[in-house]
Amino acid sequence: MSATPATGATPTSSARPAPMDPSEIHHRKPPKKAALLGVLAWIVGLLFALPVFWMLLTSFHKETDAAKNPPDVFAPLSLEGYQSFFAAGPWPALLNSLTASLISTTLVILLAFPAAYALSIRPVRKWTDVLFFFLSTKMLPIVAGILPLYLIAQKAHVLDNIWYLIILYTAMNLPIAIWMLRSFLAEVPVEMLEAAQVDGASLNRTLRDVIAPVVMPGIAAAALICFIFSWNELLLARVLTGTVAGTAPVFLTGFVTSQGLFLAKVCAASLVVSLPVLAAGFAAQDKLVQGLSMGAVR
Repeated sequence: MSATPATGATPTSSARPAPMDPSEIHHRKPPKKAALLGVLAWIVGLLFALPVFWMLLTSFHKETDAAKNPPDVFAPLSLEGYQSFFAAGPWPALLNSLTASLISTTLVILLAFPAAYALSIRPVRKWTDVLFFFLSTKMLPIVAGILPLYLIAQKAHVLDNIWYLIILYTAMNLPIAIWMLRSFLAEVPVEMLEAAQVDGASLNRTLRDVIAPVVMPGIAAAALICFIFSWNELLLARVLTGTVAGTAPVFLTGFVTSQGLFLAKVCAASLVVSLPVLAAGFAAQDKLVQGLSMGAVR
């Protein structure tokens, strides 16, 4: 008979499971529900992208083919729409849109950044009421304020002036930028600010060298959204501008005339006007996704 080890004896070796043979590993197949959700996501994405692809195809057709009902998908391709668009002289309108969008976006970020700092890192009393007041200014329809804005511009002799549009675009986008940047700045660790104060950094240097690099994705996301809103704005530019300060959306409305709708030309013009926004979105895609998800999880 073999001797039984004592109760308190420590075993010299511990039993370890034998390594699993790689051939025995079975990869888990995705469930049917996940596969159906994936297919549904692709279908929804294609439905959203279908109008863009259709507009792209129509822009390369002649007006006679673009106006057919039902449309002729396999009609011969042509650059007639793009030639007509560039022959109409769109460069002043594109330059006005670029100027108004860039300058107003820069002013919005310069004003919204310290305001968001005051509402997040150094909160004022009743900061929620302040944020709601900022956001409530976006609830007024633009058409309700277009008459006072027109009368102010008429009395101040700034009708058809690009700088008046810049001021209005800045005021229009400032509440959204403050609201967004406030959620981003709330994620900044307090220890970083305390370390900057110990080192003797001033408030301006703290904002510029400590906080701004940390929340740069959020700043990029807010700036891109403000740029898109300014670039696409039509009503204010249509009413308050004329031949000098007209923007790209106003220029696009000129293709709808009493003679009819030139569909191929409008599609070509719409694609060209959309290119700056698409380029800005693709250039800041990583920072945009990171910035939009930065303040989502608290």
